[in-house]
Amino acid sequence: MTQPIPPSDFMAEQAIHRDIAVIDVGSNSVRLVHFRVEGSSLWPIFNEKVMAGLGRGVKESGKLHPEGRDIALRALKRFQRLLDAKGVGDRHVVATAAVRNAKDGPDFIAEVAERTGFMVRVLSGEDEARLSAMGVGAGIPDAQGLMGDLGGSSLELTAMHDGLPGRGVTTALGPQEMLDDGPMDEVATIASIDAQLLATGQLTGQGGAFYAVGGAWRALGQLAFARFGYPLNVVHEFALTAKRADELMRLATRLSPASLRGTPGVSSRRVATLPYAALLLSRIMKHGGFERLVFSAFGVREGVLASGLPPALLAQDPLIAGAEAMARPNAPTPDFGRALARWLVPAFGALETAFGDVRDQILHETATRLTDLGARQHPDHRADLARNIVLYAPFAGVSHAERVFLAAAIHYRYAGKRSVLEDDPIFHLITEDQHNLAQMLGLSLRLGAKLSGRSPALLDRYSLTVGPDVIRLEVDESVRDLYVERSVALLDQLAAAVGRTGEVVYIGG
Repeated sequence: MTQPIPPSDFMAEQAIHRDIAVIDVGSNSVRLVHFRVEGSSLWPIFNEKVMAGLGRGVKESGKLHPEGRDIALRALKRFQRLLDAKGVGDRHVVATAAVRNAKDGPDFIAEVAERTGFMVRVLSGEDEARLSAMGVGAGIPDAQGLMGDLGGSSLELTAMHDGLPGRGVTTALGPQEMLDDGPMDEVATIASIDAQLLATGQLTGQGGAFYAVGGAWRALGQLAFARFGYPLNVVHEFALTAKRADELMRLATRLSPASLRGTPGVSSRRVATLPYAALLLSRIMKHGGFERLVFSAFGVREGVLASGLPPALLAQDPLIAGAEAMARPNAPTPDFGRALARWLVPAFGALETAFGDVRDQILHETATRLTDLGARQHPDHRADLARNIVLYAPFAGVSHAERVFLAAAIHYRYAGKRSVLEDDPIFHLITEDQHNLAQMLGLSLRLGAKLSGRSPALLDRYSLTVGPDVIRLEVDESVRDLYVERSVALLDQLAAAVGRTGEVVYIGG
């Protein structure tokens, strides 16, 4: 095993940093997201989208769509009034391809300023590529490969190295630029796609992962959930092998509009462009030789936000920060999670890992922050409620298997039964060994909370270690009278989860 990383290296900032609003004036939609920044967690607390269609017809007329322009202006005025009422003064408004390409883009920007006071920053294609990639990095800190952000008018492609953006380019491969009103000519469209893709120099058969950003590609993720029977309907970090991705894209180009429209999670306004989005994605996967397709819910808005934050803040782990942000208001003893994380290090250091040394430590830190997530819930329902919150929370920096692992740990922390999880297909996304380690982690959280009454000072009087055959709990004589029958039963359950027996030793005195 590698040397464990001290828990202090994973600590996330506790206090709310600030509230920030990002407004994205895109080719299809105008969207406001009000973020609460807590540590490195970019927590969306208000999210509203208006489908304006500003970019419709820009290719032919050179001007923003008249009706779309009116809809966008009304939406922006509403957003201004909302932010004024909420007291959110830190505002970032950006416009992308439709506005930068339209002849009347500057007039539109001037009218927005006059009506709302918003100073709109029109992003260049290179800016958009870089900021979208920064957003992906904020949501998937270890992203390695190539990011693609598909909007209504453009496609940005940016290399990713350990979550950081590399070279980025923009293309005119958005559906509003590529499609006419009639049926799509697949052969001609493929030829046009290939010519632009290969001209970028970004697709060299490099392999690895392709990170898909944008509403049309997120809709493909929803189609996969429905058609493949995938149990965890969370788009962020939903991953497919290249073979499975190819099946999805063939399906999306062959289904009728009525079938696409009837798919849960697929907006009726996406139906017309979904076959094109699938065809484009298939050409990217082919030319890049990518082994995996990963969907990202983070993109240009999160990148705009992240670009203005201190690097030290962004260096914190977003999953731990998100767990603190979610659970801290519920915690009777807010600092107990950190004490519990330190307490668990000796016990888990002797076990095989679930996801590798570094990832396991991050997951343990996260689970300890979530240990009191259900504290304010009815005791008969805590296990179910807390488990489902973890499964579906908008956390960043966590794969689907890791999310399931954490949900299982919190389930066992609240005395949830194993049979409940074994009957749920979501929990088949982790292996039996991972499930056993999640059960041990959850029972360890429960034991630590029970022994100490959530007091960090009392928790330090106990020590938990794991040997080849025994889980040993050392109890300081000064707290002998706190170790009662219920604690004995919890230790025995914990030991049984990993095929060991429990042993209690009193020290001192």
